[in-house]
Amino acid sequence: MLTLLEDKIDTPLGPLWIIADEASRLRAVEWEEHSDRMEQLLAIHYRQEGFRRVGCVNPGGLSDALRAWFAGDLAVIDTLPTATAGTPFQREVWQMLRTIPCGQVTHYGEMAARLGRPGAARAVGAANGSNPISIVVPCHRVIGRNGTLTGYAGGVARKEWLLRHEGYLLL
Repeated sequence: MLTLLEDKIDTPLGPLWIIADEASRLRAVEWEEHSDRMEQLLAIHYRQEGFRRVGCVNPGGLSDALRAWFAGDLAVIDTLPTATAGTPFQREVWQMLRTIPCGQVTHYGEMAARLGRPGAARAVGAANGSNPISIVVPCHRVIGRNGTLTGYAGGVARKEWLLRHEGYLLL
């Protein structure tokens, strides 16, 4: 059975759940009002092996790292360890998300092309929407082809704040 260590921190955008395993790898990061979504993803990903959630203050220093990110240390998320379940395609998309530089954006079609699957923009969007590790796996850096802020589970206003925080200048 997998033990998941959980903490909740305050951020400028509201409370944020941080879920890590005992090896201090992030398994989920989600806004408190979307905790139902997080619980569904945890159940989907870990129901076979089983899991239990245990309260923990600052598991593996991850809570402090995310606080530092919100305080302006934008590079801190680049080195945080993650571990995800999901399909091989989802994990491939999530890994690619981590290669988008801070302050830059891309769109689903561009990601699909980079993955060697130019017709898979919708599949990339679906994988992006299933990302369990918000902020650290920066799905907020994916926007619509026409520059619109589309598809962020935390809400478009949060997505805009996150992109501004990272230095992306919105039109």
